[in-house]
Amino acid sequence: MPKVAKSETEIWARIIRPERNGLSPEAARSLLELTFSAEDVARMNELAQKNRDGLLTRQERQELADYVRVGDALSLIHLKARKSLTR
Repeated sequence: MPKVAKSETEIWARIIRPERNGLSPEAARSLLELTFSAEDVARMNELAQKNRDGLLTRQERQELADYVRVGDALSLIHLKARKSLTR
């Protein structure tokens, strides 16, 4: 029976396969440069504080969840890039 995805991050992990190398050094370095902008970091911090204070609106809760999902995928991409540079 096929493995059923439990989360969006698990689906991305099966696509990206961070445990495998296979990227050229140039590609790996380029992927490691992908990051959130200063504005996004500030917004994430704002949303996180509002979350801790229990003040998030439904829309803000969704926005924070979106940032978390993108961050998870970015972490997998960075992991694969770092793994490729250590081969």
